Amino acid sequence: MIQRLIKNIERTNAPIVVGLDPMLSYVPEQVQKKAFAEYGETLEGAAEAIWQFNKAIVDATCDLIPAVKPQVAMYEQFGVPGMAAYEKTVSYCQEKGLVVIGDVKRGDIGSTSEAYAVGHLGHVQIGSKTYAGFHEDFATVNPYLGSDGVKPFIKVCREEKKGIFVLVKTSNPSSGEFQDRMIDGRPLYEWVGEQVAAWGEEHMGDSYSYVGAVVGATYPEMGKVLRKIMPKAYILVPGYGAQGGKGKDLVHFFNEDGLGAIVNSSRGIIAAYKQEKYAAFGAENFADASRQAVLDMVEDISSALLQAKG
Repeated sequence: MIQRLIKNIERTNAPIVVGLDPMLSYVPEQVQKKAFAEYGETLEGAAEAIWQFNKAIVDATCDLIPAVKPQVAMYEQFGVPGMAAYEKTVSYCQEKGLVVIGDVKRGDIGSTSEAYAVGHLGHVQIGSKTYAGFHEDFATVNPYLGSDGVKPFIKVCREEKKGIFVLVKTSNPSSGEFQDRMIDGRPLYEWVGEQVAAWGEEHMGDSYSYVGAVVGATYPEMGKVLRKIMPKAYILVPGYGAQGGKGKDLVHFFNEDGLGAIVNSSRGIIAAYKQEKYAAFGAENFADASRQAVLDMVEDISSALLQAKG
């Protein structure tokens, strides 16, 4: 799957991923009204609204992007109907040729970790048959319970030829409370990065590992260090746009081959129509606003990478 992700990035010349994180407040009124007219102001109605919102954005951007990253919590809040919309979104994106990174941030141990890995990336055995539950292509994993929480995912990834992105240095302001703590003279995130590189050696593609890392765009200097620690790990970079990261901050996340990183933007793209910059599109053309936001993001990152090569 890492090879497919790289191929998609090379085909689109767009090292970006659209975060499908639909809060109901992002969904334009006309989309909500239509869903509520059919299902009422219910969990089912909300799930239908976010599904239709996702579908319109995917239709408008799928030719420009290599991948999407739905954040499961945005769907879980709507209960079982929300999770059905999540699965429907995953399936639809895969039908469109997009790689799907399930942002599930699972982190547990033993049989629980195995069950998470099977549920999101593998096949569950039911009698004589097997079924894929949510069937994403990648999943995000929290490593802070140690190898017990990660190795079950690596095992399933090896069986299914899928991948994971391990949280190393996250983009949120308080991440340093734990991740920056010094241990034997080095910050914790560096130790985690070394372990990601070691896990990755066990599960390699042609040139990059199936075990990637999450490193926030809001910490470019740390990204520079981690790029050297994890030369064969693909880095998923959240924090672009709405959280303050810009193209010029991201050049050190990439390798000299121009690969090695994929940058996420969520509300900066899916809620673009709410920004002053794209207000002219109006709520009725929200998906067109998202398309323009993708084009602008690709231009920003491409220009920064070209300038860096200089």
